[in-house]
Amino acid sequence: MKTIKGPGIFLAQFMGDEAPFNSLKSICEWAASLGFKGVQIPSWETRLINLQQAAESQTYADEIKGIVNAAGLEITELSTHLQGQLVAVNPAFSEMFDGFAPEQYRNNLNARTEWAVSQLKYAARASRNLGLNACATFSGALLWAPAMYPWPQRPAGLVEAGFAELARRWTPILNEFDANGIDLCYEIHPGEDLHDGASYERFLEAAGNHSRACLLYDPSHFVLQCLDYLQYIDIYHERIKAFHVKDAEFNPTGRSGVYGGYQAWIDRPGRFRSLGDGQVDFKSVFSKLTQYDFAGWAVMEWECCMKHPEDGAREGAPFIKDHIIRVTEKAFDDFAGAATDEAFNKRILGI
Repeated sequence: MKTIKGPGIFLAQFMGDEAPFNSLKSICEWAASLGFKGVQIPSWETRLINLQQAAESQTYADEIKGIVNAAGLEITELSTHLQGQLVAVNPAFSEMFDGFAPEQYRNNLNARTEWAVSQLKYAARASRNLGLNACATFSGALLWAPAMYPWPQRPAGLVEAGFAELARRWTPILNEFDANGIDLCYEIHPGEDLHDGASYERFLEAAGNHSRACLLYDPSHFVLQCLDYLQYIDIYHERIKAFHVKDAEFNPTGRSGVYGGYQAWIDRPGRFRSLGDGQVDFKSVFSKLTQYDFAGWAVMEWECCMKHPEDGAREGAPFIKDHIIRVTEKAFDDFAGAATDEAFNKRILGI
């Protein structure tokens, strides 16, 4: 077994216009001061990284890695969530997602999609140049808006056609990740066509069971769906290659449940919380991932509608550290072991 690496922190929610949150050097120094050991870098954040340059220049990639290492940290993964979202967008959401792309690609669905695909391919090469093993992303969604709930009744073949198209768009990207030796880890998330185990399996089948179509495990999204997030690890552990440590709670009422009634996060029955403030059984989560030999990073993703982000970060590093299980190098009952003796074993068995 391997000891999970960490604690790491996803930097996306902490970026800002003022120091220490406005440059790679200063935010890494801030994260290290709190006890974090790794950073997950949002690849769309140009104040942290130029993704194309990291893909095309080993020298530049080494410079980025050097800045992170100088703070005593490692890069855990690159995140391509925003670009991944734009690989597949239903027209109903197109304008709302325009802000995820540079201005020159807005109001042009085809050009925006091509840009997103190129970004993912850059991420594959940049990840290789940075010496990484995995990359985090979203799948995007063609079916979520019109077909998430089966009313009106779905036309025959609609779901199959949606996943066939999703796989068609992602297969060249997955092939690029494979060529660079990187696992592409889809965060299973509401709003994505890959939002639970069943939808992931549909995609995997449509993509020919691609070896690089892996998973980012985040139990918070399963709490909000009332999905068994521990059994999920039992089922999909071989595909889990990245891990977001994020807490959540679900408290349904007589007025609102899973769908949330269009309410703000503070009023929804299901909402994300800072680590330790929600309902996720992280002792069991870390135990199961350790049991199945997960060798990646435990990365805090902070999202909370109440607590200040800096407090969430300050509390998050020791929370993760205290949950990481340092694996044993020997069995607890070795002291009572006996030497191997074939003849002795046969006498015990009566053979």
